[in-house]
Amino acid sequence: MVKGFSDNEVKNDNEIKESKKEKKGLAAFLKGKKFTYTLPGKKQINIFGSIVLGLNLILILLVILYLKNQEFHDFVFNVGR
Repeated sequence: MVKGFSDNEVKNDNEIKESKKEKKGLAAFLKGKKFTYTLPGKKQINIFGSIVLGLNLILILLVILYLKNQEFHDFVFNVGR
């Protein structure tokens, strides 16, 4: 006996079409629109990667400065109030 789908076709298309409700709101607005996604190019990947790495480096430097420098620690503590 073969496992899988049977050879007999089941016709349930009418029930499926009737069960769909009208879309409202944003879904109705986007119903006719066709969006395509394109992968970013190498230049764009490099720009975003540089931004992320630069911000992470700044964050690490600020954390080290916060932990090692008491004046900076007091400044951050007082500004945060």
